[in-house]
Amino acid sequence: MISSKLIGKTRGGLVSMLAAASLLTLAGAAQAQETFKLGVVTFLSGPAAESFGMPAANAAKLMVEQFNKAAAPAPYNKVGFGGMKIEMVLVDENGGGAKQVQELRNLYQRENVDAVIGYVGSGDCLAVAPVADELKKFLVLFDCGSPRIFEDASPKYVFRTASHAAMDNVSLVRYLKSHNVKVNTMNLINQDYAWGQDSRGDFLASMANVYPQAKMGADLLPKFGAGQYGTEVSVLGGKQADITYSSLWGGDLQGFLLQGAARGLFKDTTLVLSAADHVLPGLLDKMPDGSIIGARGAYGILSAKSPINDWFQASYQSMHKVLPVQAGYRMTQAFMGVKLAVETAMAKNGGKKPSPEQISDALRNSTFETPGGQIRMALGDGHQAIQGTAIGRTKYDAASKRVLAVDVQTFGAECVNPPANMKSMDWIKAGFPGAKCN
Repeated sequence: MISSKLIGKTRGGLVSMLAAASLLTLAGAAQAQETFKLGVVTFLSGPAAESFGMPAANAAKLMVEQFNKAAAPAPYNKVGFGGMKIEMVLVDENGGGAKQVQELRNLYQRENVDAVIGYVGSGDCLAVAPVADELKKFLVLFDCGSPRIFEDASPKYVFRTASHAAMDNVSLVRYLKSHNVKVNTMNLINQDYAWGQDSRGDFLASMANVYPQAKMGADLLPKFGAGQYGTEVSVLGGKQADITYSSLWGGDLQGFLLQGAARGLFKDTTLVLSAADHVLPGLLDKMPDGSIIGARGAYGILSAKSPINDWFQASYQSMHKVLPVQAGYRMTQAFMGVKLAVETAMAKNGGKKPSPEQISDALRNSTFETPGGQIRMALGDGHQAIQGTAIGRTKYDAASKRVLAVDVQTFGAECVNPPANMKSMDWIKAGFPGAKCN
């Protein structure tokens, strides 16, 4: 028999154990109910919204739904971010850099978001990146292409989960050479701000290496959002060239293509477009066949078949009734990078919501798989991604009423991105030292 004194101690211990277990259960329930508040910024209005901003917003909505339901494939199949349901605050990027700086401050200081994913415009990214570091808040740039963000600064809390634009232009020029495209003369038209200027510089430097004989014809820099290109079309038409290169995007690209085609501008020149896949659903048969295009990654009609890409395309089409284009892919890979970083940080933090520093430490130098292929945070001290890409030619298919990609060539990440110890322009001008191309 057990003595009454011993029974008393046992009952007291049992009560204490039950109380502790109850507290742990309550704590677990509280944590399960905790949310991760995420700011998402993209164009919801203006000329960049239809073909770029809204596809990105639609991908964000899809990821929130799929992650919160634990419906994504492994390793993204946990609820939300580490069991925390995602609460999204969606913000319009339209309005310029100064407005976006204030919006970013509002997200962190008034909305109390835990992190922000955002920004299409390179000018906006250059404006907001220093602010996130000043506030010591976690920020992922999902799109903007300017290499300057991590080549001219070393932010601690800012990351970009997509390659910068040097990749686009290096791969275009490599494609031209490998497909024996004749380029003795070239015309250029790019937007007059960071993205257009950087793209123009990278393309010309790459051409100087691979096509040193190519002569410049027209070199035009209309302002961002110009919309009307009658003057530019006239200038280009008066200086016919083997290729016409452009990094125009969004409504600007769509307007230029429609206005140029109406005046027969593209009959005797090959269009070479660094980021054009996103306007194809709107242009359809008005897109000149045989145009050489990129998508700033192996995205959309240029993407490779894989289980995770099949899931993404099917899920996106089911929700939004259209196939995803590049902005949707890049938004998705940003969500995936943040999800894995948060969950890695939580595992090291006893299951608690991690701080911006802890999330940053987890994302830095990480590698993860996405619908557009593998992402490696390899540049900018582990803050800037590299990835592979693909280039192809357009062909309108009347039966499916879609623009298809033919003659697609893929390029590995280390073939078209600079090494960690070199700035992109220095690498290009030096003749791509260390590039690993099959």
